[in-house]
Amino acid sequence: MKKKAHTADTEGGANHDGLLYPENLLQKLEHIPAAPGVYLFRDDKGTIIYVGKAKSLRPRVRSYFQERGAPDPKRRILVSKIADVEIIVTDSEVEALLLENNLIKEHAPRYNVRLKDDKSYPYIRITNEPYPRVFPTRNRVRDGSRYFGPYTDVKAMKSMLRTIRSIFPIRSCDYHLTEETIAKKKVALCLDYQIGKCEGPCEGLVSNQDYRNMIDQVERLLKGKTRALQRVLEQEMVEASESLEFEKAAIFRNRLNALKKYQERQKVVYTDDVDRDIVVMAAEDQDAVGVVFRVRDGKIVGKQHFTFTGAAYQELRDIIEILLQRYYSGTEDIPREIFIQDDIESAVSISDWLTEKAGRKVQVLAPKIGEKARLVKMSLANAKYLLDEIKLQRAKAETLVPRSITALQRDLRLKAPPLRIECFDISHTQGSETVASMVVFVDGKPRKREYRKYHVKSVEGVDDFASMKEIVGRRYRRVSDEGLPLPDLIVIDGGKGQLSSAVEALSALELGSLPVIGLAKRLEEVFLPGESIPQNIPKTSSGLKLLQRIRDEAHRFAVTFHRSLREKRTLRTELEEIEGIGEKRARDLLETFGSVRGVQSAPVEDLANVVGWSAARNVYAHFHEVEETAEEAPPDE
Repeated sequence: MKKKAHTADTEGGANHDGLLYPENLLQKLEHIPAAPGVYLFRDDKGTIIYVGKAKSLRPRVRSYFQERGAPDPKRRILVSKIADVEIIVTDSEVEALLLENNLIKEHAPRYNVRLKDDKSYPYIRITNEPYPRVFPTRNRVRDGSRYFGPYTDVKAMKSMLRTIRSIFPIRSCDYHLTEETIAKKKVALCLDYQIGKCEGPCEGLVSNQDYRNMIDQVERLLKGKTRALQRVLEQEMVEASESLEFEKAAIFRNRLNALKKYQERQKVVYTDDVDRDIVVMAAEDQDAVGVVFRVRDGKIVGKQHFTFTGAAYQELRDIIEILLQRYYSGTEDIPREIFIQDDIESAVSISDWLTEKAGRKVQVLAPKIGEKARLVKMSLANAKYLLDEIKLQRAKAETLVPRSITALQRDLRLKAPPLRIECFDISHTQGSETVASMVVFVDGKPRKREYRKYHVKSVEGVDDFASMKEIVGRRYRRVSDEGLPLPDLIVIDGGKGQLSSAVEALSALELGSLPVIGLAKRLEEVFLPGESIPQNIPKTSSGLKLLQRIRDEAHRFAVTFHRSLREKRTLRTELEEIEGIGEKRARDLLETFGSVRGVQSAPVEDLANVVGWSAARNVYAHFHEVEETAEEAPPDE
């Protein structure tokens, strides 16, 4: 979208503030308040393309249109798309921070950095039950259960669950155990009890208090508080031994030994007992990787990493803020200190937000020297390593051609691998409602957003050859006119006749050099232009199987489209049998009420709003088989 600079004196320059105002934004920019809040940029279609927050909205929003020195090319791209701005004022910067996070999640604006795989990561859940269960889940239910995570590394989560079960005999069944079910012995002991993996709460063989104490210890382990847990187990072992409960003391001893083995696998990085997280970010071009190291009792007890895209349009500090918002909005394990690699503008507001959430003081710090700075540097090296790995994997993927594509290139003797394949199919019922479909496969995979449906316009009756010629001609005339990418291979669902028609259409557009083949259904024969004998492709070739998959997808897409048209025509025909309802009114009724069933259940007043009272009474009478009266009905429209 082209922007015009507004100036008080001359046209086409900057105003006295040095701001380049798009004309339609001038008034809004002049009246933006100097208050905390969130701003939303929209394009000329009204789509939200960027969401940001500010401690003071007025200078922040106006800064996007500032002309000072060499403009940032990335910001220029964003500003060139802005057609409107919406302002939401909040009471505080903390409220703006939370609102921004929610709006980004809801609208996923194009120019905001966003999680590359924005799925729900798994958590470890401790249920809110008399005898709690511990298991992984992706769904958080607000029923008093406690959640630990998120775990971006599923292997690490499973390893933690194995560690828990090796130390603590918690139940693995799904029963909801209550005092009533235990008293009535509605649940029998399972194999876990027999092999010592469960203490049998289902039959009351362990008290609720003892089981709860064990769950508290599981929580300590999940929080990384292994030193405190070790002291508790040592005390319980001593007390059991002094009470001459040697079997019980042996159980605590075994748990203690398993805990020590787990502690040996953890890396010591600091000497104090302060809980802290180290949050760092590495970014390059569009990609960014954030890493969160959890340090408890001076040891690294967990590492989570998050991959973002769209990083080119935002500063690294802004991406760190977004990572902090995303991560800590989804976890309850908030430490006293959070180390980051650089100072950020919203450090105070994030600290205030986390302090309120945790119920104690939380600090967000950017250490510059000493042992703490060394920790941040070590974590940043990990983030950069992960980013390099992502770029390396992408480079491999870009150069790697799927085996089926290579096989198809060999089978058809093509000059280049057919990375982009477009396939056409015709569908009709005895010549009525003739339609066509085009599906697109890129790198052997369907790209559904580029599928197209066509009504055949110039052909009457049954003529698959002429229909194919029309559709292929229409498709590639548009491709030529709009400069769209040409396919590496065109597949025609049919034999020599359909293939010849497609070749004629391509030749008329001077695109006869495009590779095109026909795939006949009966014997799965592949025909090439100008050759009467089908190409001999082994039935076991992965290239042929790819062609069959593409052809079947084109056929499915065409038949689905044709069936929907046929059903609509049938529904319209039923309505058109009613006196006063023609093709247009039938179409209006179906569009308004969605289906014939919707028309049937609609009140006569609603029908009258669409087709008038006279026709509405006829429609209502048709479906309800009653004598309609017009006592209170207004005159016909």
